[in-house]
Amino acid sequence: MPESTDTRQIFTLLEVTRSIQKTLAERYKSSFWVKAEMNKLNHYPHSGHCYPELVEKKDGKIIAELKSTLWKDDFQKINDNFLKVLKEPLKNGINILFSAKISFDPVYGLSLRIIDIDPSYTLGELEKEKQLSIEKLIQEGIFYSNKSLHLPILPKRIAIISVQTSKGYSDFLKIIQGNPWGYSFFTMLFPALLQGEKAVETIINQLRNIQKVKHHFDAVAIIRGGGGDVGLTCYNNFRLTREIALFPIPVITGIGHSTNETVAEMIAFKNAITPTELADYLLQKFHNFSVPVTKAQEKLIDKSKRLIKEDTLKLLNTVKFFKSVTQSMLIKSKNTVQNASNSLQFQSTYFVKRERETQISVESQLTTNLKDLFKDQHQLLNQLAKHVELLHPDNVLKRGFSITTVNGLLIQDLSKISKGDVLKTVVSDGTILSTITQLNKSESNER
Repeated sequence: MPESTDTRQIFTLLEVTRSIQKTLAERYKSSFWVKAEMNKLNHYPHSGHCYPELVEKKDGKIIAELKSTLWKDDFQKINDNFLKVLKEPLKNGINILFSAKISFDPVYGLSLRIIDIDPSYTLGELEKEKQLSIEKLIQEGIFYSNKSLHLPILPKRIAIISVQTSKGYSDFLKIIQGNPWGYSFFTMLFPALLQGEKAVETIINQLRNIQKVKHHFDAVAIIRGGGGDVGLTCYNNFRLTREIALFPIPVITGIGHSTNETVAEMIAFKNAITPTELADYLLQKFHNFSVPVTKAQEKLIDKSKRLIKEDTLKLLNTVKFFKSVTQSMLIKSKNTVQNASNSLQFQSTYFVKRERETQISVESQLTTNLKDLFKDQHQLLNQLAKHVELLHPDNVLKRGFSITTVNGLLIQDLSKISKGDVLKTVVSDGTILSTITQLNKSESNER
């Protein structure tokens, strides 16, 4: 076997971690003071221990993060001190100045064991940013702007800002689309990063995209499927919260955590702790409309049945009464008709007899009158005939009159004739033709 030429020194992972543990223990024998932001306290009441999340930020970005431990006895002492000095307990989102020792474990890694915290240190940068955003929104008078909008009675069209692979988004859709009541929703996803450095920009961009088609939606839902509070710092950003506050339709949030409410959640039209709760809120809106309608429907059906039953009974009673009354009226009317018939028969016989006698008398008188009228009219016609006979042209000519015409026209005055015209004069026994040689007008015409 050839000898191995590999001269590398190889260590096991345990050896390396124990070496680091030994080095750190020798290097950091005593405690030291550190300033950092305690993003989340992570206090567990059942054990009394805390496991704070420590961060350091620069220009709004987290540049360092480290786990730490705060044992029960130390926590109680520090918390009592905070209550005494600041009148507030130890809580999330504050900058702390703390005394600590380095702890390194081969399995659990590096952490700081917090021994004491100076309560006089100011609130952390995360809390300051949050408070500053709140103050700016209040100063601009827009803190409650989105809350003052009107959400439709049935918010069916939801624009969703989330990540397609987010469990929170999946849970939200599962509840509203699979609801057992058959409520129908229209949803459209506008994908965005919901945590990290680019979250603010991507959420704002999607809000602006939705605003372009706002008439298609009833509300905007920002849905995030849980996560540590470190990822929630973007929801305290003033630019983002201002965009939400001024959005023209209601913004509802389900960011997925139960502590440390963000400014975005404070100013949203509706904030739910989880996407599931947010879905339940929308379903409840439908319930609020559906249940009264269903009850009203049931009440209407019941009332209708009772009314129909009551009216049916009334109708039956009315029919019975009507039948009784009509039978009585028919008998009475039958008697009346019979009496009227008898009276009519008697009266008609008398009337016909009287009218016949009257007719005979009238006919006799009319015959006499007509004879006298015909006699008078005959005499009048004879007189008219004699007058017409006297006025006949032949008889007029016999009485010495004549008729003179020129060119077939009767002469009525001298204006229609002139010298040289041939006149035709008709007398009783013949015709005279003459030529005009001279015209003399009468003195009365000249005047």
